[in-house]
Amino acid sequence: MTSYLAPAPQPSVRVRAPGKVNLSLRVGPVQEDGFHPLVTIFQAVALYEEVTATQVPVGAGISIAVDGPQADRVPLDETNLAWRAAEALARHTGVEPDVALHVTKGVPVAGGMAGGSADAAATLVACDALWETGLPRAELAVVAAGLGSDVPFALLGHTAVGTGRGDLLTPAMTRGEFHWVFAVSDDGLSTPEVYRRFDELTAGQARDVELADEAPLMHALRAGDPHALGAALHNDLEPAALSLRPELERTLTLAREGGALGAVVSGSGPTVAALARSRQHALAIAATWTAEGAADTVWCTTAPAHGARLLT
Repeated sequence: MTSYLAPAPQPSVRVRAPGKVNLSLRVGPVQEDGFHPLVTIFQAVALYEEVTATQVPVGAGISIAVDGPQADRVPLDETNLAWRAAEALARHTGVEPDVALHVTKGVPVAGGMAGGSADAAATLVACDALWETGLPRAELAVVAAGLGSDVPFALLGHTAVGTGRGDLLTPAMTRGEFHWVFAVSDDGLSTPEVYRRFDELTAGQARDVELADEAPLMHALRAGDPHALGAALHNDLEPAALSLRPELERTLTLAREGGALGAVVSGSGPTVAALARSRQHALAIAATWTAEGAADTVWCTTAPAHGARLLT
């Protein structure tokens, strides 16, 4: 009797990385290079992207597959940030970019919560392990910064102050757990368009950003005080986002009327983030948004969350 052995599975690595909320985002006047100086406070939330990197034959190149909520809205070619991350790491380390990537979505798409950046961060960690390139996190962060301002934070996680273009990170001290609820729109907002509207509304007179402006928020984080944190939430891009998407004002109002400790447009939008007193309170705000048709989907979660982390 002849027996047959199934081929051994190809080696693979699975990594999880978080989405984020901007607790504060202060935007300075546009510079000659076209970028705006930022001071922002990132907090990682327990909504995760998972990337599995699987070994493929030499010369096979990069492929990508995506599942999970809104997976049909994610590109499967070299415009995908995870694909670009694999290419960037291969260039940086001198290896061949041969890998099959599988992304499982857990962060809203095009919602200003850095789901694509989380994919990139997870891909860097996964491919570094799969290809045995052995880069320290500090060097991975350098590669991450070349992919986008939010990618280094997805590597770091927890809570951090971002300066420069948001990619120069300093970890921030926090205590306790915070409860968040997010109102997500199916139709995204273009980040460049939001910044253009910001420039129009400020007529080029945006004030210089100062880290000292964040003193009340930083104190609230160190104290673990959700009431003080809610009062300190801030986003300079919110007027621009609201001018492009006026219906978001109603979403903010419903959250505040529902007792949210604070509510703000997250990043460049269109997601609205509301800080709740508890998990039950977050669920109540979510139910109100749903009943009033103020969001296409709602997501409840906690923060802060860990950065990109190996699962297997």
